[in-house]
Amino acid sequence: MLSNEPAWEKAKHDASMQNGWFVPEFVALAIKNIAENFLKKERLDNWITNYHLLSAIPNPKSIGIVMAGNIPLVGFHDFLCVFVSGHKSVIKTSSKDEILIKHLVNVLTGWDPEINNFINFSEMLKNCDAYIATGSNNTSRYFEYYFGKYPHIIRRNKTSVAVLTGLETDNELEELADDVYQFFGLGCRNVTKIYIPAGYNFEPLLTSFKKYNYLADHHKYKNNYDYNLAIHILNNKFYMTNGSVLLVQDPSIFSPISQLNYEYYSDRKSLLSSLHDNPEIQCIIGHDRIPFGQAQSPGLFDYADKTDTMSFLTSL
Repeated sequence: MLSNEPAWEKAKHDASMQNGWFVPEFVALAIKNIAENFLKKERLDNWITNYHLLSAIPNPKSIGIVMAGNIPLVGFHDFLCVFVSGHKSVIKTSSKDEILIKHLVNVLTGWDPEINNFINFSEMLKNCDAYIATGSNNTSRYFEYYFGKYPHIIRRNKTSVAVLTGLETDNELEELADDVYQFFGLGCRNVTKIYIPAGYNFEPLLTSFKKYNYLADHHKYKNNYDYNLAIHILNNKFYMTNGSVLLVQDPSIFSPISQLNYEYYSDRKSLLSSLHDNPEIQCIIGHDRIPFGQAQSPGLFDYADKTDTMSFLTSL
C-alpha cells in the first residue's frame, strides 16, 4: 500500500477520477493511516491478543459488509476485522469507493488464491449469517428492515467535535485544522463543531486555518462554500470566514461542507459529560481528550460507534 507499484498507482488515480472528493492528497493520507495504524505487525499482534481467535474456524460464517463511500477505504477496518476473525466477507462496496478495496483484494488473492474462498464482492447481500452496514440515518432504516433478524451492526450518522479552552497554541490550532479540513470534512471523525469559552478570540484560529485555503480552489468544495455563504447573506446571518471555511454560531453538531459551527460554553466539565453521552458523537478533540490533529488517525481499537466489531464477530 505504501509502494509506487504501477497497478496501485493506476488504481489510486482511477479512484480520484471516479470520485471528485477523492483528491490524491487525501487518498494518500487514508492509505498511509491504514498502513501505519492498522497493518504494522506489532499493532496487529497487540490487537488480536485481546480476543479468543482460533487458528481456523471449523464453520466460518458469511458476513455481509455494506461499505460507505464518504472517504477513501473507509470500510477497510470492517474488512480487516472479518478477515482476521476467520469468517468470510461478502462485500457490497459503495459506488463512490470501489476501486481501491477491489484492487487490494486482487493483490491478496494473487499472493494466495485460497483467499478467494474468504472474500467476495456482491451487489446483493443475501443469505449471509450476519451483517455490518454503514450508512446514513435514512439508509439505516432500510438496513434494519432487511438485516434486523440477523446478528448485525448497523451504523448511522456520526460526527466529531472539539472543546477549546482559548489557551491553545498556534501549532495546536493548525493541527485542529487537519481535523476540520481533511477529507473535506466528510468523515465521521471530522470536527464539524467547536465549543469555546466566553470572550474567545477567533482571529488566531482563522489565521491557523489558512493552511487549507487552497481547498477553496477545489470546485466541489468551492460550490458548497459559495452556496452556504449565499444562504447566510440572504438570511442576514452573522458569520466569520477566512476564505475557505465559514464559522457560524449554531446549536447543531452537524455542519454542511465548508462550514464549522461553534457554540459558547460556561462549564467545561458539564459540557464534556453531556458530549460523552451523545450517541451521535464519534470523537471529542481537545486537551485531555483525543489530541489535536489525531482525529483522522484511528487505531485498531477505535471502533466506529464504539461497538467492538471483533467481539461481535468472535461471538457468532
